[in-house]
Amino acid sequence: MVWKKKLRSSQYIFNSEKVFLVATQPGKSIYSYLQTTKLGLTLGEVQERQSVYGRNEVVHEQKKNPFILFIKTFINPFIGVLTGLAIISLFLDVLMADPGEQEWTGVIIISSMVLFSAILRFWQEWRASEATDSLMKMVKNTCLAKRAGEHEEEIEITELVPGDIVYLAAGDMVPADIRIIDSKDLFISQASLTGESEPIEKFPEVRGQQFRKGSVIELDNICYMGSNVISGAAKGIVFETGNKTYLGTIAKSLVGHRATTAFDKGISKVSFLLIRFMLVMVPFVFFVNGFTKGDWFEAFIFAISVAVGLTPEMLPMIVTANLSKGAIAMSKKKTIVKNLNAIQNFGAMDILCTDKTGTLTCDKIVLEKYINADGSDDNSKRILRHAYFNSYFQTGLRNLMDKAILSHVRDLSLEHLKDDYTKVDEMPFDFTRRRMSVVIEDRQGKRQIITKGAV
Repeated sequence: MVWKKKLRSSQYIFNSEKVFLVATQPGKSIYSYLQTTKLGLTLGEVQERQSVYGRNEVVHEQKKNPFILFIKTFINPFIGVLTGLAIISLFLDVLMADPGEQEWTGVIIISSMVLFSAILRFWQEWRASEATDSLMKMVKNTCLAKRAGEHEEEIEITELVPGDIVYLAAGDMVPADIRIIDSKDLFISQASLTGESEPIEKFPEVRGQQFRKGSVIELDNICYMGSNVISGAAKGIVFETGNKTYLGTIAKSLVGHRATTAFDKGISKVSFLLIRFMLVMVPFVFFVNGFTKGDWFEAFIFAISVAVGLTPEMLPMIVTANLSKGAIAMSKKKTIVKNLNAIQNFGAMDILCTDKTGTLTCDKIVLEKYINADGSDDNSKRILRHAYFNSYFQTGLRNLMDKAILSHVRDLSLEHLKDDYTKVDEMPFDFTRRRMSVVIEDRQGKRQIITKGAV
């Protein structure tokens, strides 16, 4: 297989033929087909492929140019009306009035209100954009991968390249487009890609005839970036990263499209209402004054004055100042508002539903006591021993409880207990059964199943 040079950002075309070829490769030849080994890529190979394929991140909204952001603050129906009136007033003052008698007051007031409103909006949105970028740099997503060795290590998802060997467990997000080479009761939720809520079981090999046109998402041994592991565990090889993944081609079509807020719609309605008033009142005043007084130029000047009088020049400044005040108040509560117009949406909410992201603890628990089912102390350490076997032999996601058990056994120097047992089988955790089990066997051939989870 020949590695292609890095594709231009405009070429976000999902290669379904390549996916079918990767899916149909036998397990024995998949390593050589994807130019990797069972031990993973070496550091040199990783650096070479990173220079060819770039970082493993899908296209996202680019940071706005300050000049373009400033220009966009003037793109507003209401500001358009004021700008038009300012130009007309300037035209009349410069060309119609006698030298030395020009009245610049109207032009200066209207222009100042427009300029101050735009500057205030630009400054607030630029600060919000900078704060958002700083927060994004603090967030790091990792995955478990193997590179040039026997042991796995946690690496950032953005550093993955085609050919990397990754490990998946319950609760993990699939970090790239992956070909499964080994799995145990692996169920993947592809709701973010297909809309189907039911998880799909994945296997190392493709089963049945799944090579119909357009069925690439249904392949048994392919997991796509953006999906997540519901239960089970798996080992796979990355074959596509970044914008060339299935998710990347979808994300490209969504970047840059913002929904119109209720505030935007309200401003447009007010602006068009003013324009309709002007279209009616200005000609009416012009013709009435012209016919009654006979001075059509004076009638025209008076009609323009009526148009200026109908328009509240201070409104953009007052509105922007209030929105900025709301954004500053929210920033003190650790909330960043990137678009000032969204402030009105916050205020219009009746019910806000949210989900916590993370934990309120220090992300660590400590095992202090282990007791029998009747509440009595476990002096024989039988409960601790079984809990240790369950946490040690499982291949799925180890939660804080597992880590606490393993740490406690290590402190008691009882890690040698595992040497007398071997793992026979495992039933990974899933969100329906809400339990996980391991089957172990001692040296005399006695087997037992140890289960933890929901009662």
